[in-house]
Amino acid sequence: MDFLNKDFYTFEDLVEIMKFLRAPDGCPWDKVQTHESIRSNLIEETYEVIEAIDTKDDELMKEELGDVLLQVVFHSEMAAEDNAFDINDVINDLCRKLVVRHPHVFGDVKADNSDEALKSWDDVKMKTKSQRKQSEAMLSVSRALPSLMRATKIQQKAAKVGFDWNDADEALPKVSEELSELKEAMGEKDEAHICEELGDLLFAVVNVSRLLKVDSEKALYDACDKFTSRFSAVEDLAQKRGIDMKSASLNELNSLWDEVKNK
Repeated sequence: MDFLNKDFYTFEDLVEIMKFLRAPDGCPWDKVQTHESIRSNLIEETYEVIEAIDTKDDELMKEELGDVLLQVVFHSEMAAEDNAFDINDVINDLCRKLVVRHPHVFGDVKADNSDEALKSWDDVKMKTKSQRKQSEAMLSVSRALPSLMRATKIQQKAAKVGFDWNDADEALPKVSEELSELKEAMGEKDEAHICEELGDLLFAVVNVSRLLKVDSEKALYDACDKFTSRFSAVEDLAQKRGIDMKSASLNELNSLWDEVKNK
C-alpha cells in the first residue's frame, strides 16, 4: 500500500499504518513496544491535549488529539497481536455503551435537563457494572487518577446517596478541624500520623472546592502557574537590587514576595 502519495488519510489508514509499523520489517522501535513500555505516553499525550484546550489553540489540540488516538490504536494493535481484542472491538463496545447508557435518548427514560441525564447515566452504569452499593461505585473510581480528581469523584459518589454537606459554608469548618489534627500529629513527630492527617486535610479542602463548584485540580494548576510567575518576578527584583537569593534571609525574600504580590 502506498502511504507516501495520499492526499488525505482516513481512520482505516491509521490502523493499517500501525500494523505496518508493528510488522517484522516495520519500525525497529514500534515493533518492540509493549502496553507497559508506552503506558506513560498515554498520560503525557492526554495532558498535552488539556494544555491545548487551556490555551485555546485549535491547531495544537487537533495535533494532540491525534497523538492520543495514536495511543489507542497502538494499544489495540498490540492486543490484536495477542488475540485479545482489536480496534473494532474497542469501537463496538464504546458504541454499545453510549447507546445503553443513554436510555433518555435511545429508550423511553425521560430526562429534561443535564442533571437528570447524568442521573440516568449513573443509574445504568451501576446496573451494568452490577454495583448494588455506592461504595462499590467508589471502588470503581480509578486509583491511577490524580488524587485531587479521584477525591472529587469519590465525594460525588457519596453525595449521590445524601452523604454530603449542604454547602461549602458547612464543609469549611472541617478544614479547620483537620488542620488542628495535623498540628497535633506534627507535635507527636509521628510520620505515619502526619501523612494520614495531611491526607484528611487535602480531602476536606477538595470537599469545599467541589461544593463551590471549583475544579480543585484546575485551582491547584492555576496556583502553580501563579507561584511560578511571582517567583520569577521575585528573582528579577532580587537581581535588580543585587540580592543573592541563596544567602538572603527568609524575611528578605518574603519582603520581596510581598512587594511583587502587591504590584
